[in-house]
Amino acid sequence: ITEGTIRGQANGALPVDWRPGLGDTVAVLKSKAHEKSVAVTLELEAELPKVRGFVSEFNQIWGNLIDNALDAVPHGGRVEVVATRENQSVVVQIIDDGLGITEEVRSRIFDPFFTTKPMGHGTGLGLDIVRRLVRHNDGAIDFESQPGRTEFRVRLPIMKINPVEVVR
Repeated sequence: ITEGTIRGQANGALPVDWRPGLGDTVAVLKSKAHEKSVAVTLELEAELPKVRGFVSEFNQIWGNLIDNALDAVPHGGRVEVVATRENQSVVVQIIDDGLGITEEVRSRIFDPFFTTKPMGHGTGLGLDIVRRLVRHNDGAIDFESQPGRTEFRVRLPIMKINPVEVVR
């Protein structure tokens, strides 16, 4: 690690075209989906804007959320990844048709070392890390769940272009 970097990244957040990383993450995890005969779809609204942040952190966010969704769905299930613009934010939704998150678990879902997975199949750090990374990128994460449908939503602020930053 060099001076002025954190985990090898520049100190400041940069304009990020996050879409290729999301597509790459879906493509990489499709082999896991194939093993369970899970259908994975990716739907990106046309011309979604860049956000300010750290591209490697976005890839980790998408990887953890999609991997969790694949773990949650039954054989033959479905995972949808949808990205849209809402006001001054980009919203990425990861939706699965698994059993849902019980009331008892909801309040602890983002706690470090909390997992509902069997021993040896999860550290309980994935959603804690996701929440920290989303916040580090000035975003927000929430979820809704009921049997047959769980939806995690990551909301990221659209990059505002400062006229001083424009290179001519």
